[in-house]
Order: sequence, then C-alpha cells, then structure tokens
Amino acid sequence: MSTSDSRAPPAFHVMAKPTGARCNLACAYCFYLEKEGLYPDGTFRMTDEVMEQFIRQTIEGHRVPGVTIAWQGGEPTLMGPDFFRRAVAVQKKYARPGTRIENTFQTNGVLLDDEWCRFFHDNNFLVGLSMDGPAELHDTYRRDRRGRGTFDRVFAAARLLQKHRVAFNILCAVNSTNADYPLEVYRFFRDELSAPYIQFIPIVERENKTGFQEGNTVTDRSVRPDQWGRFLIAIFDAWVRRDVGRMFVLNFDGALAGWLGMAGTVCVFAPTCGLGVALEHNGDLYSCDHFVEPDYLLGNILETPLAKLVGSEKQRRFGAAKRDTLPRCCRECAFLAVCNGECPKNRFVETPDGEGGLNYLCEGYKAFFSHADRPMRMMAGLLRQGRYADEVMPMLAAEEKPAARVGRNDPCPCGSGLKYKKCCGGRNR
Repeated sequence: MSTSDSRAPPAFHVMAKPTGARCNLACAYCFYLEKEGLYPDGTFRMTDEVMEQFIRQTIEGHRVPGVTIAWQGGEPTLMGPDFFRRAVAVQKKYARPGTRIENTFQTNGVLLDDEWCRFFHDNNFLVGLSMDGPAELHDTYRRDRRGRGTFDRVFAAARLLQKHRVAFNILCAVNSTNADYPLEVYRFFRDELSAPYIQFIPIVERENKTGFQEGNTVTDRSVRPDQWGRFLIAIFDAWVRRDVGRMFVLNFDGALAGWLGMAGTVCVFAPTCGLGVALEHNGDLYSCDHFVEPDYLLGNILETPLAKLVGSEKQRRFGAAKRDTLPRCCRECAFLAVCNGECPKNRFVETPDGEGGLNYLCEGYKAFFSHADRPMRMMAGLLRQGRYADEVMPMLAAEEKPAARVGRNDPCPCGSGLKYKKCCGGRNR
C-alpha cells in the first residue's frame, strides 16, 4: 500500500492517541473524556500494527526532512514505557537518510517516575506537562478519579523531568478560576517551577450533552472573553518588561509572528487549518483533535493511507472553511493578519450585526492585541533589522522611567514583585 499522495501537503501533524480518551484523571473541563462513547466496545490500547502503520505512513508521507511523532491522549503513559520503546525502534526502522524525527509527549505527569524520565532523556522526547498554576488553582479542576487534587504529584513530576534533564514545557489550561490570578500563575511557573516554556490554553467548554462542538453557551468553568484578555495583558506586561528571551510564552510568540507577517506558527492563528489531524487508538483519523466527531472522520489508516486522508477533498474543505467562513467584522478587523479568527472550535457567537461565526474570545483577543500592538511592532522591527527581540526591554524601561527616582529596595515599577535592584535596576546598571 503506497502511503504517498500528490495532493497531500509536504508536511502535516498527527496527534496520536494510543489510549484514546482513557485517562487516569477526571479533570472537570476535559473535553476528550466523553469521546469514549464513540468506541463503546473499544480496548483503548493502540496495537503494534496501528502504531507501526502510523509511524511508517507519517515518515513516508513527509516531503521535508523534519518529522514529528506526537503522542497525546487521554493519558499516553497508561500504555507503559515498553510500547514507546517499540515505537522508537519502528521509527529507526523506517527513517530515511537525513530524516530528523522528534517525539513529543503530552502527559498529566501523575505516572512519571525515574524509568519514564530516563527513557524521555535517552530518546530526546519533548514532554508537555499539564499544570494550571500553584496548588490552590491547579487543584480546582485537575483532580483524579477519587476527587483528590493532583498538584503535588504533578509538581514532583516536573522536578523529576528537571533531574533527568528532559526538555519539557508547561501547558496551562486557563479557566474561570485561575484566569483571575494571571501574575500568580505566571510567577509560579517562572520563579518556583523554573519552567521557561509555557503555553496558555483557554478553556471554552460548550454546554451540551454530546461532547461535540455544538451549541452557543458555555459552562461556568469556561474562561470569559474579558477575563482572557485581562489574563494575557497582565502576563504580557510582566514578560515584555523583563522576561523576553528567557521566558517563552507560545501565545506571545505566535502573535508576534503575525506582526512579522508570518501568522501560522501556532495553528490557532493560521489563516487556514487542516494540517493537524487526530489519530484514535484504532487507526481512525479525524480532521482535528477538537473535532473527533462522526462528521469529521476521514477514514482509517489501516484501510486508506494517512497522506491520502490528509490530502483528501474533505480535509481540504475543512481547512479552507476557517478562512472562508469568517464574518465581515473579522475580515475588516485591524488584527486579522494576527488572529485570523483564532480556532474554529470557538467561533460560535454572533457579531453585533447578527452574523454568525464570531469567535467567543474575540473581545479578549482584541483587548490584548490592542494593548500589545506597540511593543509587538517594536519587537518585529528589531527582528527585521537582524537584532534581538529582548532589546525591547531597555527601550520600554527608558520610555517608562518614572519621574521620581526609584529606590534600590523599592518594588520594581515593572510589576515583577521583586525589588528594583533585583530586577530592572540591576539589569540597567
């Protein structure tokens, strides 16, 4: 069976779910747990046959030297490390000369131990660790099946990853609770956890009984649009004044790409989508991780080559719909080139003139983009000159220097929470 297809893009991203929706936690806002209902008789364990076909077809379907093999869930650690040892062996079996293969692995961290971390380190896995901030915020919704908070176990997992020098980033779900504490969340990751790579994911949870992308109301757990805007603004102000170049926030990096005319480094800001598909445990391929629903089933990779499914007319229509269904107010928005309507899963409210398809988070994004516009333009200008984005920090500090002299032991005016001598005052001497 040939795995190539002339209509397929040269590169694509497959989010493989070897345990399907099965997870050892019961996070209140998790949209994926209900996907178990799609497979009432499922074992929820990917067979070696499906795993090998996924890896082979992904490698052969790429016409670029870099290939990412992405593992998610559910909770992929439920498969045990031996499954992934076999997966690495399969990758070596099918890797072409000059092919660079990177494995990414998203986990809640609860089952991580020294064996897992040694495996990740030895095989150069990039790990995404789900964590929602300090204990009282993390444990609000991220609980196990006995209702117990998981913070201590996840924090211990982060320390294990650091002990074994495993590259990892933090995926923080922003909900209606932790959204009111942006600086507490950010400073926790920066100062207490010493985790320099962060992605903030807004929780927008539809109120329905199907678990699908239906309806136009959200749960109380969902972050409100105005909250989301304030959350991003507060963290951006702290980051842009002291942390550019040492803290990497994917939301800001993705937005900055838009100011550089290169929107799409983060999928939610791309003009179109369709290059990120989701693979269930049995080989079923869906249009997107957020659209694992019968209407978005593309086929099964044991029956139809993966590249052919990604390049199918159905998937191309799905990807183009992101651009083609934008309401007029989005098409006329000053920040269209940055936002591009954000993720289609969130586009379910009406515009002021009654047109459908507006992003639920639009109000928050507009507030953030408006607030960040000038510093973003400054950083984009620096990068175009071949300079470094972190040069924006002394530029802003010079502009914002208070008229009255700040004492060395006074709180730094940048809002870091540190003394001036330990923050901007120390940097600018």
